[in-house]
Amino acid sequence: MKRLFKSIVIAVVALVIASPGSGQAQNHYPAGAEGIKAASLPPPGLYFRDYNFVYWADDFPDGPPNFEVFAYVNAPRLIWMTDCKILGANYGMDVIVPFGYTDVSLPGFSDDEFGFGDVQFEPLLLAWHQKQWDFALAYAIWAPTGKSDAAPTAKLGKGFWSHMFTAGATWYPDEEKTWSASVLNRYEIHTESNDAPMTPGDTLTVEMGLAKSVRPGLDVGLVGYWQEQITDGKGDGSPDERVFGLGPEIAGRCPAIGMHVSLRYLREFDARQRPEGNTVTLTLTHRF
Repeated sequence: MKRLFKSIVIAVVALVIASPGSGQAQNHYPAGAEGIKAASLPPPGLYFRDYNFVYWADDFPDGPPNFEVFAYVNAPRLIWMTDCKILGANYGMDVIVPFGYTDVSLPGFSDDEFGFGDVQFEPLLLAWHQKQWDFALAYAIWAPTGKSDAAPTAKLGKGFWSHMFTAGATWYPDEEKTWSASVLNRYEIHTESNDAPMTPGDTLTVEMGLAKSVRPGLDVGLVGYWQEQITDGKGDGSPDERVFGLGPEIAGRCPAIGMHVSLRYLREFDARQRPEGNTVTLTLTHRF
């Protein structure tokens, strides 16, 4: 068990998904980044949250044969939730600066790259906490700060700006809040690429979670996501992308390291113009 935990910590996760023949996704947000109680933001305070992603795939139903991708990304996030109220919600903001390693191989192309990805700045976070509900609204912008290139490429940067709008809710059916059901929606609007004469279509990501508290501070549950390009891009030369993911998660407080820890595995299926791969996500959260 200790060896498994050490391997996961060393190999913390990257969610880079290749589009047909390109090795590069048409969106910024990594589906599966959130799981249990995805729409529940923390109470006022300053938090450090470290997302660790590992993604691998060798099955590309609509793509080239002999396709393989492995990605590792570490995405540190600084969250500041304040006592300031807007429409009854706590106001906050956050920033994410991702970095990682990708290795992409397909016929006629093979490359690996280590570097920084695109920075996300979220100047608007609104969190409502009610007796049986949590609600969240947010706006974020992704900046093309990472190295990028025209497809095919293994670089982490996308080469375009994205605006992302977020809305979600977590429901606690029982008064003790031992059960939770959550839905978190992300809508991305992309700008023209700096590397090619194309603009990706808008992307919708829906993340869902159903969990049970088996003891105080320890939740187990089932999580999933649906991510799809829902508008036509301009000059991207490929059909709309889509993928689903489903898997288990365990989350809870770990007093020994003074952090909240979550670990989830998601298996992708019913992909269209996307690989069907596997994602392991380890998230560590510390309150200062």
